[in-house]
Amino acid sequence: MKAIYAERSEPRDPLAALHVGDQPAPVPSDHDWTVVSIRAAALNHHDLWTLKGNGLAAGKYPMILGCEGAGVDDTGREVIIWGMECAHEWLGHPARDPEHRLLSDHRPGTFAELVAVPRIALVRKPEALSFDEAGCLTATWLTAYRMLFTKSGLTPGDTVLVQGAGGGVSAALIRLATAGGIRTWVTSRTAEKRQAALDMGADAAFPHRASLPAPVDAVMESVGRATWAHSIRSLRAGGTVVVTGATTGGTPPALLNRIFWNELRVVGSTSGTLEELRKLIAFMERENLRPDIDSVFHHSEAHEGFRRMIAGEHTGKIVFTW
Repeated sequence: MKAIYAERSEPRDPLAALHVGDQPAPVPSDHDWTVVSIRAAALNHHDLWTLKGNGLAAGKYPMILGCEGAGVDDTGREVIIWGMECAHEWLGHPARDPEHRLLSDHRPGTFAELVAVPRIALVRKPEALSFDEAGCLTATWLTAYRMLFTKSGLTPGDTVLVQGAGGGVSAALIRLATAGGIRTWVTSRTAEKRQAALDMGADAAFPHRASLPAPVDAVMESVGRATWAHSIRSLRAGGTVVVTGATTGGTPPALLNRIFWNELRVVGSTSGTLEELRKLIAFMERENLRPDIDSVFHHSEAHEGFRRMIAGEHTGKIVFTW
Protein backbone atom coordinates (compact mmCIF):
# COMPACT_ATOMS: atom_id res chain seq x y z
CA MET A 1 0.00 0.00 0.00
CA LYS A 2 1.08 3.62 -0.50
CA ALA A 3 2.17 5.52 2.60
CA ILE A 4 3.98 8.65 3.77
CA TYR A 5 6.73 7.55 6.13
CA ALA A 6 9.91 8.54 7.93
CA GLU A 7 12.69 6.32 6.62
CA ARG A 8 15.10 7.49 9.32
CA SER A 9 15.69 10.50 11.56
CA GLU A 10 17.23 13.67 10.14
CA PRO A 11 17.47 16.40 12.81
CA ARG A 12 18.92 19.03 10.45
CA ASP A 13 17.12 18.15 7.22
CA PRO A 14 13.84 16.41 8.08
CA LEU A 15 12.56 16.46 4.49
CA ALA A 16 15.47 14.22 3.50
CA ALA A 17 13.98 11.47 5.70
CA LEU A 18 10.46 11.83 4.27
CA HIS A 19 9.38 9.23 1.72
CA VAL A 20 6.21 8.33 -0.18
CA GLY A 21 6.10 4.72 -1.31
CA ASP A 22 5.05 1.17 -0.59
CA GLN A 23 4.78 -0.12 2.95
CA PRO A 24 3.29 -3.40 4.28
CA ALA A 25 -0.49 -3.41 4.63
CA PRO A 26 -1.68 -3.68 8.25
CA VAL A 27 -3.15 -6.83 9.77
CA PRO A 28 -5.47 -6.50 12.82
CA SER A 29 -3.89 -8.13 15.88
CA ASP A 30 -7.23 -9.58 17.10
CA HIS A 31 -11.03 -9.21 16.79
CA ASP A 32 -10.96 -6.01 18.85
CA TRP A 33 -9.02 -4.33 16.05
CA THR A 34 -10.04 -3.34 12.54
CA VAL A 35 -8.56 -1.81 9.40
CA VAL A 36 -9.74 1.62 8.25
CA SER A 37 -9.44 2.82 4.66
CA ILE A 38 -8.10 6.35 5.03
CA ARG A 39 -9.72 9.14 3.04
CA ALA A 40 -7.99 12.14 4.63
CA ALA A 41 -5.40 12.71 7.36
CA ALA A 42 -3.99 15.99 8.67
CA LEU A 43 -0.39 17.01 9.21
CA ASN A 44 0.86 17.92 12.70
CA HIS A 45 4.11 19.07 14.26
CA HIS A 46 4.31 15.62 15.82
CA ASP A 47 5.03 14.23 12.34
CA LEU A 48 7.84 16.73 11.85
CA TRP A 49 9.35 15.80 15.21
CA THR A 50 9.36 12.14 14.19
CA LEU A 51 11.32 13.03 11.05
CA LYS A 52 13.79 14.90 13.26
CA GLY A 53 14.17 11.91 15.58
CA ASN A 54 12.35 13.35 18.60
CA GLY A 55 10.40 10.76 20.57
CA LEU A 56 10.88 7.73 18.32
CA ALA A 57 13.53 5.10 19.06
CA ALA A 58 16.02 4.44 16.27
CA GLY A 59 14.84 0.84 15.94
CA LYS A 60 11.28 1.97 15.09
CA TYR A 61 12.18 3.41 11.69
CA PRO A 62 10.81 3.27 9.05
CA MET A 63 7.57 4.57 10.57
CA ILE A 64 4.36 5.54 8.78
CA LEU A 65 3.49 9.04 9.98
CA GLY A 66 0.13 10.53 10.94
CA CYS A 67 -1.76 10.63 14.24
CA GLU A 68 -5.24 11.72 13.11
CA GLY A 69 -7.50 10.91 10.19
CA ALA A 70 -10.87 9.84 8.88
CA GLY A 71 -12.02 7.07 6.60
CA VAL A 72 -14.25 4.02 6.21
CA ASP A 73 -14.12 0.97 8.49
CA ASP A 74 -14.60 -2.68 7.54
CA THR A 75 -18.39 -2.37 7.91
CA GLY A 76 -18.62 0.58 5.51
CA ARG A 77 -19.17 3.10 8.31
CA GLU A 78 -17.61 6.57 7.91
CA VAL A 79 -15.45 7.15 10.98
CA ILE A 80 -13.03 9.49 12.73
CA ILE A 81 -9.97 7.87 14.33
CA TRP A 82 -9.12 8.76 17.94
CA GLY A 83 -5.34 8.72 17.61
CA MET A 84 -4.44 8.05 21.26
CA GLU A 85 -3.30 4.58 22.31
CA CYS A 86 -3.81 3.59 25.94
CA ALA A 87 -4.97 0.64 28.02
CA HIS A 88 -8.73 0.18 28.28
CA GLU A 89 -8.82 1.06 31.98
CA TRP A 90 -7.28 4.47 31.21
CA LEU A 91 -9.70 5.56 28.46
CA GLY A 92 -11.03 8.36 30.64
CA HIS A 93 -7.54 9.52 31.66
CA PRO A 94 -5.12 8.41 28.90
CA ALA A 95 -2.21 10.51 30.16
CA ARG A 96 -2.19 8.48 33.40
CA ASP A 97 -1.32 5.34 31.45
CA PRO A 98 2.50 5.15 31.57
CA GLU A 99 2.39 3.48 28.14
CA HIS A 100 0.09 6.02 26.46
CA ARG A 101 1.19 7.26 23.05
CA LEU A 102 -0.10 8.61 19.77
CA LEU A 103 -0.48 6.65 16.57
CA SER A 104 2.90 6.64 14.76
CA ASP A 105 4.76 6.62 18.10
CA HIS A 106 4.68 2.83 18.29
CA ARG A 107 2.40 1.55 15.52
CA PRO A 108 2.05 2.73 11.90
CA GLY A 109 0.05 5.94 11.62
CA THR A 110 -2.71 7.34 9.45
CA PHE A 111 -0.68 8.59 6.45
CA ALA A 112 -1.45 5.44 4.48
CA GLU A 113 -4.14 3.81 2.41
CA LEU A 114 -4.96 1.55 5.37
CA VAL A 115 -4.38 1.74 9.13
CA ALA A 116 -5.08 -0.79 11.89
CA VAL A 117 -6.73 0.63 15.01
CA PRO A 118 -8.76 -0.63 17.98
CA ARG A 119 -12.48 -0.68 17.19
CA ILE A 120 -13.14 1.31 20.35
CA ALA A 121 -11.04 4.17 18.92
CA LEU A 122 -13.54 4.88 16.13
CA VAL A 123 -16.22 7.56 16.34
CA ARG A 124 -18.98 8.25 13.83
CA LYS A 125 -18.16 10.94 11.27
CA PRO A 126 -20.92 13.55 11.11
CA GLU A 127 -22.55 13.85 7.70
CA ALA A 128 -22.02 17.61 7.81
CA LEU A 129 -18.23 17.22 7.83
CA SER A 130 -16.28 16.27 4.73
CA PHE A 131 -13.52 13.69 5.08
CA ASP A 132 -10.96 16.50 4.76
CA GLU A 133 -12.57 18.31 7.71
CA ALA A 134 -13.09 15.16 9.78
CA GLY A 135 -9.42 14.23 9.30
CA CYS A 136 -8.42 17.36 11.25
CA LEU A 137 -10.25 16.81 14.52
CA THR A 138 -8.43 14.57 16.96
CA ALA A 139 -4.91 16.03 17.16
CA THR A 140 -5.94 19.68 16.96
CA TRP A 141 -9.61 20.40 17.64
CA LEU A 142 -9.80 17.80 20.36
CA THR A 143 -6.61 19.20 21.90
CA ALA A 144 -8.10 22.70 21.79
CA TYR A 145 -11.41 21.52 23.25
CA ARG A 146 -9.69 19.89 26.22
CA MET A 147 -7.47 22.94 26.81
CA LEU A 148 -10.40 25.33 26.86
CA PHE A 149 -13.26 23.41 28.41
CA THR A 150 -11.55 20.84 30.66
CA LYS A 151 -8.24 22.35 31.76
CA SER A 152 -8.45 26.15 31.77
CA GLY A 153 -11.35 26.90 34.11
CA LEU A 154 -12.60 29.55 31.67
CA THR A 155 -16.27 30.50 31.61
CA PRO A 156 -18.26 32.69 29.20
CA GLY A 157 -17.19 36.32 29.52
CA ASP A 158 -13.60 35.50 30.48
CA THR A 159 -10.61 36.49 28.33
CA VAL A 160 -8.16 34.02 26.81
CA LEU A 161 -4.87 34.71 25.04
CA VAL A 162 -3.89 32.30 22.25
CA GLN A 163 -0.17 32.46 21.56
CA GLY A 164 1.10 32.01 18.01
CA ALA A 165 -1.91 32.25 15.70
CA GLY A 166 -1.60 30.36 12.45
CA GLY A 167 -1.45 26.65 13.18
CA GLY A 168 -4.21 24.10 13.49
CA VAL A 169 -4.52 24.16 17.29
CA SER A 170 -4.60 27.95 17.46
CA ALA A 171 -7.27 28.12 14.75
CA ALA A 172 -9.38 25.58 16.64
CA LEU A 173 -8.90 27.50 19.89
CA ILE A 174 -10.15 30.69 18.26
CA ARG A 175 -13.23 29.01 16.78
CA LEU A 176 -14.14 27.11 19.94
CA ALA A 177 -13.49 29.98 22.37
CA THR A 178 -15.57 32.49 20.44
CA ALA A 179 -18.40 29.96 20.02
CA GLY A 180 -18.23 29.39 23.79
CA GLY A 181 -18.63 33.07 24.64
CA ILE A 182 -15.00 33.63 25.66
CA ARG A 183 -13.29 36.87 24.62
CA THR A 184 -10.36 35.78 22.48
CA TRP A 185 -7.07 37.61 21.98
CA VAL A 186 -4.25 36.23 19.84
CA THR A 187 -0.63 37.00 19.04
CA SER A 188 1.37 36.44 15.87
CA ARG A 189 4.61 37.61 14.31
CA THR A 190 2.95 38.52 10.99
CA ALA A 191 0.18 40.95 10.10
CA GLU A 192 -1.22 38.40 7.65
CA LYS A 193 -1.77 35.79 10.35
CA ARG A 194 -3.15 38.36 12.78
CA GLN A 195 -5.72 39.33 10.16
CA ALA A 196 -6.53 35.67 9.51
CA ALA A 197 -7.18 35.23 13.25
CA LEU A 198 -9.52 38.23 13.25
CA ASP A 199 -11.33 36.76 10.25
CA MET A 200 -11.84 33.54 12.24
CA GLY A 201 -13.56 35.51 15.00
CA ALA A 202 -10.80 36.61 17.38
CA ASP A 203 -11.67 39.82 19.25
CA ALA A 204 -8.18 41.31 18.98
CA ALA A 205 -4.79 40.39 17.54
CA PHE A 206 -1.42 41.66 18.74
CA PRO A 207 2.18 41.44 17.53
CA HIS A 208 4.50 38.89 19.12
CA ARG A 209 5.28 39.85 22.76
CA ALA A 210 3.21 43.06 22.58
CA SER A 211 1.81 44.54 25.78
CA LEU A 212 -1.87 43.69 26.20
CA PRO A 213 -4.64 46.13 27.19
CA ALA A 214 -5.34 44.14 30.36
CA PRO A 215 -4.33 40.87 32.07
CA VAL A 216 -6.08 37.75 30.79
CA ASP A 217 -7.77 34.93 32.67
CA ALA A 218 -5.92 32.17 30.82
CA VAL A 219 -3.25 31.66 28.16
CA MET A 220 -3.19 28.81 25.65
CA GLU A 221 0.50 27.99 25.14
CA SER A 222 1.93 25.74 22.44
CA VAL A 223 4.95 27.78 21.31
CA GLY A 224 7.34 27.37 24.23
CA ARG A 225 10.54 29.30 24.71
CA ALA A 226 9.67 32.20 22.37
CA THR A 227 6.41 33.12 24.16
CA TRP A 228 6.63 31.68 27.67
CA ALA A 229 7.71 34.86 29.48
CA HIS A 230 5.01 36.85 27.70
CA SER A 231 2.42 34.21 28.62
CA ILE A 232 3.27 34.33 32.32
CA ARG A 233 3.40 38.14 32.41
CA SER A 234 0.04 38.41 30.60
CA LEU A 235 -1.92 36.49 33.25
CA ARG A 236 -3.96 38.07 36.00
CA ALA A 237 -3.30 36.92 39.55
CA GLY A 238 -4.73 33.43 39.93
CA GLY A 239 -4.80 32.91 36.16
CA THR A 240 -3.97 29.72 34.28
CA VAL A 241 -1.57 28.87 31.47
CA VAL A 242 -2.45 25.66 29.66
CA VAL A 243 0.52 24.07 27.90
CA THR A 244 0.12 21.61 25.03
CA GLY A 245 3.39 21.99 23.14
CA ALA A 246 6.70 23.77 22.74
CA THR A 247 7.45 24.21 19.04
CA THR A 248 10.28 26.69 19.74
CA GLY A 249 11.88 24.68 22.53
CA GLY A 250 10.86 23.06 25.79
CA THR A 251 13.18 24.77 28.30
CA PRO A 252 11.82 28.33 28.68
CA PRO A 253 12.67 30.63 31.62
CA ALA A 254 10.65 29.44 34.61
CA LEU A 255 9.73 32.84 36.13
CA LEU A 256 8.97 30.96 39.35
CA ASN A 257 8.83 34.14 41.45
CA ARG A 258 5.96 35.48 39.36
CA ILE A 259 4.19 32.11 39.34
CA PHE A 260 4.15 31.66 43.11
CA TRP A 261 3.63 35.34 44.00
CA ASN A 262 0.58 35.65 41.74
CA GLU A 263 -0.61 32.10 42.48
CA LEU A 264 -0.66 31.18 38.81
CA ARG A 265 -1.63 27.71 37.61
CA VAL A 266 0.49 25.90 35.03
CA VAL A 267 -1.50 23.02 33.55
CA GLY A 268 -0.43 20.45 30.99
CA SER A 269 -2.83 19.13 28.38
CA THR A 270 -2.40 16.39 25.78
CA SER A 271 -5.04 15.61 23.15
CA GLY A 272 -8.32 14.49 24.75
CA THR A 273 -10.47 11.54 25.70
CA LEU A 274 -12.98 9.59 23.62
CA GLU A 275 -15.81 11.17 25.61
CA GLU A 276 -14.40 14.65 24.95
CA LEU A 277 -14.20 13.79 21.24
CA ARG A 278 -17.90 12.93 21.22
CA LYS A 279 -18.71 16.16 23.07
CA LEU A 280 -16.56 18.14 20.64
CA ILE A 281 -18.40 16.68 17.65
CA ALA A 282 -21.77 17.46 19.24
CA PHE A 283 -20.63 21.03 20.01
CA MET A 284 -19.39 21.54 16.44
CA GLU A 285 -22.65 20.22 14.98
CA ARG A 286 -24.71 22.48 17.25
CA GLU A 287 -22.62 25.59 16.53
CA ASN A 288 -22.09 24.75 12.84
CA LEU A 289 -18.29 24.85 13.24
CA ARG A 290 -15.86 23.64 10.58
CA PRO A 291 -12.09 23.14 10.80
CA ASP A 292 -10.03 25.78 9.03
CA ILE A 293 -8.09 24.05 6.26
CA ASP A 294 -5.08 25.81 4.80
CA SER A 295 -4.40 23.40 1.94
CA VAL A 296 -5.18 19.90 0.71
CA PHE A 297 -2.54 17.78 -1.02
CA HIS A 298 -2.72 14.40 -2.67
CA HIS A 299 -0.53 12.06 -0.62
CA SER A 300 2.01 11.97 -3.46
CA GLU A 301 2.65 15.68 -2.76
CA ALA A 302 3.61 15.10 0.86
CA HIS A 303 6.92 16.94 0.56
CA GLU A 304 5.15 20.17 -0.37
CA GLY A 305 2.80 19.87 2.61
CA PHE A 306 5.68 19.35 5.02
CA ARG A 307 7.67 22.15 3.40
CA ARG A 308 4.73 24.50 3.92
CA MET A 309 4.56 23.61 7.62
CA ILE A 310 8.32 23.96 8.12
CA ALA A 311 8.25 27.39 6.45
CA GLY A 312 5.35 28.51 8.65
CA GLU A 313 3.30 29.48 5.60
CA HIS A 314 0.10 27.78 6.70
CA THR A 315 -2.95 29.19 8.49
CA GLY A 316 -5.09 26.27 9.60
CA LYS A 317 -4.61 22.59 8.78
CA ILE A 318 -2.64 20.90 6.02
CA VAL A 319 -4.43 17.76 4.84
CA PHE A 320 -3.29 14.74 2.81
CA THR A 321 -5.86 12.73 0.85
CA TRP A 322 -6.08 9.21 -0.54
